[in-house]
Amino acid sequence: MQCAEMRPNKDKQYVDVLAHHRLDGQTIPIRFKAEDLPAQRIVKVLDIRPGYSLKAGGQGLRYTCVLEDGSTIYLFHDRNLWFYPK
Repeated sequence: MQCAEMRPNKDKQYVDVLAHHRLDGQTIPIRFKAEDLPAQRIVKVLDIRPGYSLKAGGQGLRYTCVLEDGSTIYLFHDRNLWFYPK
């Protein structure tokens, strides 16, 4: 995955996201895949809010997601890119 907007940043892990686009305009991530890692299924989205990543930089929508293994991560949708802070 390469994009002109992607700038190298050691604190960001860019990911491919499969998402559900609802009739009300909301986008709900279902699963994501980092380049060198297996795909992760999102079992629940706890919160969606405007936010920014203090550690990695960037802003947009912050999704608080629960994964299959029970862990919680923040996924960020910034412009047309998805990432999570490392």
